[in-house]
Amino acid sequence: MSRFELAYVALAVNDLNPVEAFLANDLSMPQFLVQGPGGPLLAFGVGRTALVLFEKGDPMLSNARVGVDHIAFAADDPEATVQALGLARNAKAGTGLDNQIQFTIDPTITAGLSTRFTNPLGLGGKPSSHVERIDHLGVASANNQVAKKVFGSQIGLPIESQQTDMEINVTIESFTSDKYGVVYRNRPPKPVGGLQVSFFTAGDCELEFLQNFDPCDKVEIHHGAAGTTKQDQGAITRFIEKNGAGLHHIALKTPNVDATLAHLADNGHRLIDQVGRPGSRRARIGFVHPASFGGVLLHFVEREEIYDSSA
Repeated sequence: MSRFELAYVALAVNDLNPVEAFLANDLSMPQFLVQGPGGPLLAFGVGRTALVLFEKGDPMLSNARVGVDHIAFAADDPEATVQALGLARNAKAGTGLDNQIQFTIDPTITAGLSTRFTNPLGLGGKPSSHVERIDHLGVASANNQVAKKVFGSQIGLPIESQQTDMEINVTIESFTSDKYGVVYRNRPPKPVGGLQVSFFTAGDCELEFLQNFDPCDKVEIHHGAAGTTKQDQGAITRFIEKNGAGLHHIALKTPNVDATLAHLADNGHRLIDQVGRPGSRRARIGFVHPASFGGVLLHFVEREEIYDSSA
């Protein structure tokens, strides 16, 4: 059981209207209106938390780019919570949603992930035919050990699982003779790129920290085309080179990834994956092109839950 729930996840988008239509009309997610320091904001319930939409440049955002901007943990007493966690020296108080006090933690100590503590907002939503909840929030990580120290040991989020995603080349040599026939020999596998991945449970979803596994040569990324493990490694590396470590993408859990992707395609949305492909945790995943979701990188996850019987 996670020590903290997420009060909300902030998405900074370059155009509110199409993202609102995507979530409300195409995914049938419940809609709320919340008050931000700069005016009313749209929120969409998903599982036990909510996605809150901000227009790029909103003063409440952590930075000026589009994407997943920050997360906010729910705490009945945010000030006492950050003090108890030993984060008070690195926290800045301010006004959050619905005029609640909010404490923003210096991201240099949270592995680059923009993290806040606020009062519970009660903005969850029931599952729809295409969205059950947030599956995970992807974080481009420069150092997973820092993430374990802060989010695991200090904040107290349990580690859901850890894995290494690796792309490996296997070379087969052929020796063909008119007298002795054909002999095949496998050379030893050669790793060409990968990611170390750590999942931390936060409420009913996970924080997925993705760290470059080895110093392989950079790979050419074909934007708008389905990726590979090596391309995923290159994407995370380039994100960190450009922006530093931080929130990279959001993934929504769906009961049927192929049906969801087909539904979105039928409604005119641009997709990176037309059908599901293999992903972490024995999942099948499919990415939506950021152009169809306000510039935010979104993908859907279909996977079977594996529960620890000893817990």
